[in-house]
Amino acid sequence: MANKAFHSLAVLLATASFSHYTSAAPTGTSTAAAPTALLGYNPANVVVNADTDDIQFAFVPGQTDSAVVGAYLDFNNAENPQPIRGTKGGTDPGPRTEEYDKLNPDKLAPPGTDHGSVANAQWPLGLSHAKLGLDRAGWSRQQNVANLPVALAMAGVDMRLEEGGYRELHWHKAAEWSYVLNGSVRVQAVNEKGETFVDDLNAGDEGGVEFLLVFDDGEFSEDNTFLASEIFARNPKEILSKNFKVPLSAWDDIPAGELFIFPGTKAPKDIAEQNIVGSAGLLPIEESYTYHLSKQAPTFDVEGGSIKIIDPTTFPVASEFSAAIVTVKPGAVREIHWHSTSDEWNFFIAGSARIGIYAAANAAQTFDYHAGDTGYIPKAMTHYVENVGKDDVIFIEVLQADHFSEEDISLGQWLGLTPPQIVMDTLNLTNTTVSAFKKEKQYIVTGDVVE
Repeated sequence: MANKAFHSLAVLLATASFSHYTSAAPTGTSTAAAPTALLGYNPANVVVNADTDDIQFAFVPGQTDSAVVGAYLDFNNAENPQPIRGTKGGTDPGPRTEEYDKLNPDKLAPPGTDHGSVANAQWPLGLSHAKLGLDRAGWSRQQNVANLPVALAMAGVDMRLEEGGYRELHWHKAAEWSYVLNGSVRVQAVNEKGETFVDDLNAGDEGGVEFLLVFDDGEFSEDNTFLASEIFARNPKEILSKNFKVPLSAWDDIPAGELFIFPGTKAPKDIAEQNIVGSAGLLPIEESYTYHLSKQAPTFDVEGGSIKIIDPTTFPVASEFSAAIVTVKPGAVREIHWHSTSDEWNFFIAGSARIGIYAAANAAQTFDYHAGDTGYIPKAMTHYVENVGKDDVIFIEVLQADHFSEEDISLGQWLGLTPPQIVMDTLNLTNTTVSAFKKEKQYIVTGDVVE
């Protein structure tokens, strides 16, 4: 097809024989230029039809329903799932990797309500490059704009420390918020005033620890962290000796570069042994760097699940981090909502879910999530989170805000507080339907579908 020409496209599998190819050539040797007879139409280029019409597959429940119904399609036990929904789509003879289709059924056979293009909102941390610590002391893997370009305002890191392992002394340009996923960890810090802090956090397990880190900069990278080991490696020993008033020989065995994660001496059981205090004293309790969220009761406990909120009203030091630990029961939905001033960053702890995002400009797309996946929804875009599995979905919803509840605008509440006639005229709904809209946020609704 000539460049810039108007054209239609047909895909054919063709073959041809050429009598002038009379002998084999040594391996790696070219015998002739490509024949011009392969260009365009030629009766000698006989078309051979590939047998792609007899593709064996079976529809899964909901797949033949009207595409706009958009029910979740469970391909986990399906052989050879196909990109068909309702009357849309067609068969796929391959090549392909079916595991991707089963993990992402809403990419293979999207709901008919999807339209246009929405920036990718899903990244599995299992696809992130792991950064390994020394001597099997742990690892980390991160998500930032390099693998999820839409995530401009926040980035995340999943980190594991084995028992006795250290994430070496460090600091960042970005603010850091953390959530312990499993195990136990001791946190120690010193602020600009010289006030000191130490505390133990745990998720109920002994031994090592795995925790989630969220940063208020989408371009954050673990490779751009200020490290104690590098401070000493990158300053002349003469300067170090003058600075600390110790002999030059004191620096003979310092690390040549970053340690990052490394094995060390296990922390003493008695936390008081590591409670070092200078003239500035301890960090005031109201400015504490930790909050024991596991001891807090759910903020909302409803039939479809629960939400536990932590924000600066209870954890003041995290001045622009508001978060919810959300549990959604099978079939239930985190109601359709949006945030007016903050993007939303998600991490899925357990279960399988899908998020449908409406991005305006007539664009909408559905994404599938599993444990270990991160998600990102820019502010003002409506979205829901549906539990599509048999187990509870548990995920973290992080905002950059000083109060969580005021950031959440519920579609149902918005319409429930709008004069009914306006809603009926706008959406062509009956009074019976509109009267069912709630005047309060539901947060999570059960999975009942009224026929």
